[in-house]
Amino acid sequence: MAAAHDPLGYRIVLRFFRGLVSLFFREVEVTGLDKVPKDRGGILVSWHPNGLIDPGLLLTQFDRRVIFGARHGLFAVPVLGSLLRSIGTVPIRRALDSGLSVEARREQNRMALGALAEEVGRGSFSALFPEGISHDEPHPVELKTGAARLYHAALALTPAGTPPPVIVPVGLHYDKKRLFRSRALVWFHAPMELPADLAAAPAPDETEDEARDRARRLTEAIERELREVVHATEDWAIHELLHRGRKMLRAERARRAGAAPARPTIGEKALGFARIRAAYYLRLASDPARVMAVLERAQRYDADLRALRLQDHELDRPPTLPARALATMLAQLLFVFVVVPPVLLFGYLVNGPTALALLGLCRVAARYEKDEATIKLLVGALAFPLTWLAAAVLAAWSHEAVQALVPQIPKGALLVGLFVALAAGLGGALSLRYLEIASETARAVRVRLTRRRRQESVERLLKERGALADDLLALAEGLELPGVVAADGTVRRVAQ
Repeated sequence: MAAAHDPLGYRIVLRFFRGLVSLFFREVEVTGLDKVPKDRGGILVSWHPNGLIDPGLLLTQFDRRVIFGARHGLFAVPVLGSLLRSIGTVPIRRALDSGLSVEARREQNRMALGALAEEVGRGSFSALFPEGISHDEPHPVELKTGAARLYHAALALTPAGTPPPVIVPVGLHYDKKRLFRSRALVWFHAPMELPADLAAAPAPDETEDEARDRARRLTEAIERELREVVHATEDWAIHELLHRGRKMLRAERARRAGAAPARPTIGEKALGFARIRAAYYLRLASDPARVMAVLERAQRYDADLRALRLQDHELDRPPTLPARALATMLAQLLFVFVVVPPVLLFGYLVNGPTALALLGLCRVAARYEKDEATIKLLVGALAFPLTWLAAAVLAAWSHEAVQALVPQIPKGALLVGLFVALAAGLGGALSLRYLEIASETARAVRVRLTRRRRQESVERLLKERGALADDLLALAEGLELPGVVAADGTVRRVAQ
């Protein structure tokens, strides 16, 4: 939370980004803030899978002011550069940034590092993405030494008698990172426990080679920690297959318990994935042949399930038609010529072209998946309000001509313009909600039909799921895994 003594620009930008984040994400779950010490400063280190969305989440979900270090080139981007400056972001020059000699770039980076280190030494928190770039890999890419050098500089500048700063790893997890109205999890982990030589301030007589070696070793420790907190896998094929195992185990445990748990939160998804990933890598090291045999069967099960276009829990029972879907359809029947269709139609007509243009811009401008959410968030936040404003201006301008044809339209161009702007925004929101409900309803109907037509296939997959679950549980037997399994088959964190 922004404190009253934080700079005004920081507080304004923080409120702005909180609004954007709440609009873009259906849900942002935050956990682990209680593990971050309150009596000292530190460095938040995270991987960087989703462009500017990543710092936006750290900025808005951490409970204290965060000072960022960012790539120097971002400060030249219109609007974004102003936002970065307003929250006190420190520019960092990379080797590939042009315009400066190597020595000049290093000197500017030393000054930037010193500014950040002073803040951290005095009890503030900085946030860095040590990879230096955003990416679409299921694991951290090679880390730079900036976070390690910042930590050691902050140790040297920490006043005597003050608790030393900490390094807090942060896991950023996304349901579907490029999609509007998906879910995100910001998972703050306990501060890293470092060996004495890496947790001590640099000696006054430390040579440059010694400093580089310490920074390298600390960077390696940070990389190992990040791989664990983001639940890294070597490739997306393994990542998706482990998620299939997570969903399969949850569904089978629920069936055996006679339970029907609600849709998992993104926190439960991440914890369930952490469990099966830990078991996979531990057993892969001790019994690779057994693991690979189970993996091959899981791949066949996954392929069969995808062919039926079903989810694991849908093998047990079809999804119910959402109550809100029935309520919406009833409302449409009751008010079909009065309220819902006109507002929906108006919402599609006004917002549809802008939405299509935004999707087209993502296809052209987003080189990678990790760029799409950033474009949608920043461009959409400007494009849609401008669309509503343009519709209002057009309505006010054409008011007299339209009123001559339709006398029932109320008088007053300003009033009509305001009404149109509100209707455009409301229609856009209703359109999104209607599409979501229609999609859920269509899926429920399709799954019911599939289960009826392919009953033998469903029963065969149910048997295979049970056998695979037994094999996976046997692989995990005796291992210490994160979280606990509840009576209804869901996974929960261990109470502290």
